[in-house]
Amino acid sequence: MAHHKSALKRIRQSRKARIYNRQNKKLMKFAIRDVRESKTYEEAVANLNKAMSILDKVAARGVIHKNNAANAKSSLAKFVKKLEPQQLN
Repeated sequence: MAHHKSALKRIRQSRKARIYNRQNKKLMKFAIRDVRESKTYEEAVANLNKAMSILDKVAARGVIHKNNAANAKSSLAKFVKKLEPQQLN
């Protein structure tokens, strides 16, 4: 166990940060899962908008890197695009 005051404070801070990061990553994970499990295009678009908002917020809070969020948003958009009904011309 740490003996210095600064080390004890760092333990408290890192514990608080770990809990905060876990909650945000779980929120992000569930949002991504909702998009991937969408059955219809309309449902997928609605879930995609929520997921993109959550990914932006999590990246802004510093839980994940902004490029990680951008890559996740891109792959989700690509997934939703495949669900789009084909228009006949």
